[in-house]
This record gives sequence, structure tokens and C-alpha cells, in this order.
Amino acid sequence: MDFLHESGRDVSKGGHTCREAVSDPSLRMRAMRGEAGAAVLPLRVATAGESLDNAVALLRRRALPLLVMAAVLAAGEQVLLHRLRTGLYLRPPFYWPDMGYDPYYGYRGQPGAFGVWWQVVATGLATEVLIITLLGAYAGAAAGPALVGRSVTNRGVLRRTPPWSALLIAVVLAAAAWPLAYLGLVGLIVLYGLFGLAVPMLAFDGVNPVRAVVRSGQLSVRTGARVARVRILGYLTWLGIRAALGFGWIAVAGMLAVNVADAGWLDWVVPIAWGIANTVAYAALACLDAVLLVDARIRTEGLDIALHRARARGEDDAAVVAGAR
Repeated sequence: MDFLHESGRDVSKGGHTCREAVSDPSLRMRAMRGEAGAAVLPLRVATAGESLDNAVALLRRRALPLLVMAAVLAAGEQVLLHRLRTGLYLRPPFYWPDMGYDPYYGYRGQPGAFGVWWQVVATGLATEVLIITLLGAYAGAAAGPALVGRSVTNRGVLRRTPPWSALLIAVVLAAAAWPLAYLGLVGLIVLYGLFGLAVPMLAFDGVNPVRAVVRSGQLSVRTGARVARVRILGYLTWLGIRAALGFGWIAVAGMLAVNVADAGWLDWVVPIAWGIANTVAYAALACLDAVLLVDARIRTEGLDIALHRARARGEDDAAVVAGAR
């Protein structure tokens, strides 16, 4: 963990230990200038609700880079989906398939209408997997300093983000997510629950992509598949928030007697509303993956015990965070 070695100067450079830092005026002054900070993530196991809260806390600490990256990716997603929907005549705000009402037969459905609509849905789900996975690289790099209380700049965290390995895993997972979503959501749910820790693990543990994917599956099924369950819970929680932001304003407009059903500006307002909602949700879900990685390491591998012992001996945290299994 290079970021811990670099930021570890606040505690261990020049032979200073954790105990000596308390009595050294120069180290105290550096802490006051913001070169050392309190831990954002607790060094203990967390409940599901606490994990969601910790993810938001991590997002707040790294809000600018995470939200900027999430906004760019969410905007690209909306552009792609808008073109697909426009080409297939799926109209806002809900983009339902044209079921084709017939006075005699009732709702018969246009030939292939549902299948075409479901392809767009599968594309949207696959892009969500891609975006959340990509953002997990930065969230994983930020989790280390947040856990041990080291202050690292946003640029410093970015330098420790493994872009190509993260992109490789994200593309593979997204490519697998599309057919799994199209053929039914069960396979997609399994994929989403098992492999969310892979990219955060690249930066947090410094492992290679293959090892990261394997360990993600192993950690996700431990203790009753807790990681998978909390990850799905987090997705559903943020899905509700996104739906409220993406569609809620339509209900408000209806209460104000504003007819938005045939408004021409729906074509661009709805994608913008969903883009804004997705920006926050994707960043928060990426942070949740990093938080769940830390929690799984504490629950099943004794990361907290190893860190406490290292600190008691006056050792650097870096080797423990990077290598404790």
C-alpha cells in the first residue's frame, strides 16, 4: 500500500513511533495543518445500517473526485440510453413498451415490444455494473487512509488507483451482466452480490485482477453471504432514492396541475433528473463496496486485531493493511 507508506511519514518517519507522535511538537503541528486526520471508517465490525452510513461518510470525504467521475459516467450512460430509447420509440417519463391497445382484443402488444424494451433495461443494468465497478477503484484507494486516519490528498488517492486493472474487471463484469440481465435477473443478482469487492481490493490490498475476483467471491459468501446481502440491500435502497428523484418531480407537477404527459421538454428533463440521481447513487454504492471490503476483512480475517497489535508495537500500518489475510 504505497499511500500508507507515503502518508505514514506523519507517524513513523525519522524513527518516530505512535507514542512519540503525541509528545513531538512538530508532529502535532503537522496534524493541525491537516497532514494527519481522524479515521473516517471505524476499526470494528458494522451493522448493515452502519455500513450504509460509513459509505456516505467515505463519499463525503472524497466527494469532489467521486462525484465528478460519477457525473461523467452517468451522463454517458444517459446519452446511450436516450439514443436507444429514441430509436425504439420508448417515450418519457417511464419509457414503457408500446403495448398497442385494440378496441376488440384489448392490450395485445406490438410484436416484439416487450423484448425490445427488455434489451434496453438489460443495457441499463449492465452500464450500472460497469460504472459502479469503475468507481470502486477510487473508493478502494480512499478506504485505506480513511481506515487508519491518514490524510492523503485527492490527487494522491488518484495516483494509487489502478485504472487498467479496474477497467479490465469492469468490462468483464459488464459483459457478463448484459446476458444475465436479459435472460432473467437471478444471474445478475448473483454476479452483483459476489464480485463487488474485486476492484476496491485492487487498491486496498494491492492484488492482481484474477486474485481480486477470486477473493471477492470468497469474502462475499462468508458469514452467511453477508457482503452479498448488504450490497444488494444498498442497491435497493439507492434505487428507491433514485426513483424518487427521477420520477418524484412528476408527481409534484401533477399536484400543481401541470400536465407533463405530452411535454416536449420531457425528452431532456427526465435524463437529466436520472443522471443527477445516478451520480450520487453510483458514487455511494462504490463507497459501500469499499466499506464492505474493510468490514469483511475485520469480520473474517482479524484486520482490526492485526492493526491494533502493530500500533501497540509502534509499527507502520501499511504492511498490515496490505498483507493481513
